[in-house]
Amino acid sequence: MGLSTYWLMKLNETTIVELKLYELNSCSFSLSLIFDKISISFSMVVTLISGSVFIFSQKYMEEDPFSERFIWILLSFVISMNLLIFSGSIFFLLIGWDGLGITSFALIIYYESKESQLAGFQTLMINRLGDVIIVLSMFLFLIEGQFTFFSMSEKMFYSSSLVLLFCVAALTKSAQFPFSSWLPAAMAAPTPVSALVHSSTLVTAGIFLIIRLSHNLSLSQNISTMLLLCGSVTCLLGSWGATYENDIKKIIALSTLSQLGVMVFSLGMNFPYLSLFHLYTHALFKALLFLAAGHILMVTFGVQDIRMMGGVGVMMPTTCIMFNVSSLCLIGAPFMSAFYSKHLILEMMFMSPINLFSVIVMMVATMFTAKYVFRTLKAVSWDKTGISLLSSCSSTYTTMPVAILSLGAITGGKLIASIELSTLELPFLPSFESSLINLVTMLGIIYGLMETSMSKKSFLMSTLFFLTPLVYGSVKPLSFLMDKMKILDNGWVEPYYMLKKSTYWWGALVTQEGVWPNSRLIILCFFVIFFVIFGGLFSV
Repeated sequence: MGLSTYWLMKLNETTIVELKLYELNSCSFSLSLIFDKISISFSMVVTLISGSVFIFSQKYMEEDPFSERFIWILLSFVISMNLLIFSGSIFFLLIGWDGLGITSFALIIYYESKESQLAGFQTLMINRLGDVIIVLSMFLFLIEGQFTFFSMSEKMFYSSSLVLLFCVAALTKSAQFPFSSWLPAAMAAPTPVSALVHSSTLVTAGIFLIIRLSHNLSLSQNISTMLLLCGSVTCLLGSWGATYENDIKKIIALSTLSQLGVMVFSLGMNFPYLSLFHLYTHALFKALLFLAAGHILMVTFGVQDIRMMGGVGVMMPTTCIMFNVSSLCLIGAPFMSAFYSKHLILEMMFMSPINLFSVIVMMVATMFTAKYVFRTLKAVSWDKTGISLLSSCSSTYTTMPVAILSLGAITGGKLIASIELSTLELPFLPSFESSLINLVTMLGIIYGLMETSMSKKSFLMSTLFFLTPLVYGSVKPLSFLMDKMKILDNGWVEPYYMLKKSTYWWGALVTQEGVWPNSRLIILCFFVIFFVIFGGLFSV
């Protein structure tokens, strides 16, 4: 695998495997796989993080009586992500896309509490919007006469419409504004699931789809403007909301929202490879951050309030150091992996011909990022002891994944920048603009260190500008229509009950007696299949 990746990166080769299903009126329906440096490198990152999460889950879920079921669902989630990564046609894309949505819903509601069920409903409903948009795009693919990505070009009549539909669907899966409310709610899942979902799989699926499309097609001015607006607002929304949170998992989830905004903002500036570079570095250090936080939660017996986590660093210094390292990657600290990607995106922002509003929003978001990062580090690592009961649960299953991912969080940025030249950008900036990024970051650090642990909460920021109540209340306008549909369903069912009284066998197919595996229905189906097969043989 490593030799093939190196070969594809150096020679820039692309291998396409296509299985033609059938052809109808010169329109070919096929399953296609794309093997190139983008898909293979991303799959390697996902596999590395997934292996670390599986090792960590052995210790984290050891007391769960259904841990084996959890592992199987998690494995199907990883397989769905890999199908999405290598997909080259709309049919293979739907398999991976829907597989991610179904398995993520099963993982979020795993604890079967009311909170997890509400979070699962919220995630499922928003992701369903993207599913519907992708299904609707199949009509445009049908008009063009093909269903593959690698053959898409700007000569296609509906290419701009297809790119717009896929970008809107990607915004729903990547939790961009106004579809951001499901990502913090997904924290109801177990911590290993959060480490996998929020680092390199579910939330990055939409961004990877836009990167795959921009490999053949250039984004139009309107689409770039939409991505710039959504990315900058999402970055500000996530970093600003994290300053009002005391739940450590909710803070990390909002930090994921902020970093996803940076990736989409880079796509809006037409730097897809730079966005892919930040996607890789973010996946490595964010998985490390979640696993380190999960280890802290195991030691504190599930206490998630950062105001009660003082003194944890004395109990587990190695994990606390890794928590500090991955937290510093969020602000793009020098010589960390994110410094080579996030800091470069902010520098290229001043060179790109974009609107001033997006620049101001991104700089304010950068200040808020530094603020909540150092407020969290102060409460967890540097504050006085605030919890009276700690346990010692370190083992090989918890230290090995943290050690593996720490190498990627520290050296991953420099390593990827040295291997892949497509991520190399050389910004030429005046000294004032170059120093402005560092100045804004330092202001956020000072603000975060001076601020005490917040006891107040903002309903506006905790609901992400009322996005959460909007999702929960979405079924209320449809209640009248649902009542009418119930009456219609009863009207359709009534003739079948009359049919059951007159004809038993036909009634068995549409009533409760026709539910599989009913013995009479099995015998009936067997005879039907028997006569169809042998009738076809005798006719031949």
